[in-house]
Amino acid sequence: MPAVSNVLVIGAGAAGTAVAILLAEGGVSVELVDVKPDVSALGSGITLQGNALRVLRQLGVWDQVREHGFAFDTLGLRAPDPNGTLVAELEDVRTGGPDLPATVGMYRPDLAKILVDRATDVGVKVRFGTTFTDLDDDGAGVTVRFSDGSSGRYDLVVGADGVRSTTRAALGIELEPRGTGMGIWRVFTPRPQSVTRTDLVYGGPCYIAGYCPTGDSTLYAYLVEDWQDRTSLTPEESLEVMRGLSEAYHGPWDDIRVGMTDPARVNYTAFETHVLDGPWNRGRVVLIGDAVHTCPPTLAQGAAQALEDASVLAELLLASEQVTDELWDQFVARRLPRARTIVEASLQLSQWLLNRERGDVPGLMAEVAHLLSNPA
Repeated sequence: MPAVSNVLVIGAGAAGTAVAILLAEGGVSVELVDVKPDVSALGSGITLQGNALRVLRQLGVWDQVREHGFAFDTLGLRAPDPNGTLVAELEDVRTGGPDLPATVGMYRPDLAKILVDRATDVGVKVRFGTTFTDLDDDGAGVTVRFSDGSSGRYDLVVGADGVRSTTRAALGIELEPRGTGMGIWRVFTPRPQSVTRTDLVYGGPCYIAGYCPTGDSTLYAYLVEDWQDRTSLTPEESLEVMRGLSEAYHGPWDDIRVGMTDPARVNYTAFETHVLDGPWNRGRVVLIGDAVHTCPPTLAQGAAQALEDASVLAELLLASEQVTDELWDQFVARRLPRARTIVEASLQLSQWLLNRERGDVPGLMAEVAHLLSNPA
């Protein structure tokens, strides 16, 4: 029998829905709650590399991801010149194995809906607009009181509620994300035919100007700058700032800019980071995903590392007969070094850019690709 018979998962992002699906498929009764009112997620697009696709296939949703997303196997590098000259086309590493593409871009809310629908299909009880108000862990289980007045008792609680995790705070774990000095503009917009993969431009007024196709007719584009407090800008002003910054970039950017017309599709966030040096549990409450490790998007590994957490945690719980310290030691031993390596590599790439330093980017990327090509 699995180590647990009933589990509460807090947070319906990639990590939470993934662990809920895998545990439910293994015969565990699972409840999934999220404070948001529905499945739609804030954001534009998401880049899913091969190691993320490997877990999505394990979850039984790969066919839907392939249908709704846009797959590609190369990466382009362009110059910040008047023509947006293509200077290199690199074959990307298929970190999920030879039978999966190197990368899939897709609309983030589409992925969220696919995962929540899959969770429901395998028997997970999903409640939106609900969160916990109290966690009482007595060593044998956790009694949870919810914001809707209900309560329940669970063998285990999984906190997968993001970078500013309320579960983490309730456990008394002092871990706050810190800014890296960079901010990123993102826009979700129509895909011109000139965009068939991710291309990156280094230089110009921004550190990085890039884009990723997310479907037959959509993409998200992004510009990375020095962090600034942009909270006072209206949506219309934000659109104008992003359009203005993008004027320095050409080639496909000239086509992308034509479609940058909807202020509601623009958002701006800081690059943030943190890592919780183990353990990731306190008694029978365990944290996964962004709640324990957050990295800047320079490696596009945030969702992938969250999905890997979910896969490893579910594997250990389903293979064990009891929740023991040894189980938690195994979980952290398999996940912390890998997640920390990804965070540190993401930070190194960011620091090289901030310092205007030519670091060994190919060497670092090869090291990361080798690591990720081995399943978590």
